[in-house]
Amino acid sequence: MTKRLIVVMLILSLMVPALMVSQTLGQTQPKQVQVKEQHPAIRAAIKALEKAKYDLEHAAHDFGGHRAEALEAVNRAIEQLRKALEYDRK
Repeated sequence: MTKRLIVVMLILSLMVPALMVSQTLGQTQPKQVQVKEQHPAIRAAIKALEKAKYDLEHAAHDFGGHRAEALEAVNRAIEQLRKALEYDRK
């Protein structure tokens, strides 16, 4: 009986680490590759222009028609910056 118990304990002591390793290997997740932002300044400029656009759209005054012109300029600038980013992807 004692020999049998020793053999069972020995087998279990070898199996448990092997099972733990196989479970760990099965649960490994692929590494996430972090891509460095290509043009952080352009993206920051787009965000700033979008904020300016929002502020202009919600301004209390028309500022003698200058608000409308400023909105048009902001929209054109955002469009051009997006085109620049798209061009760089080609």
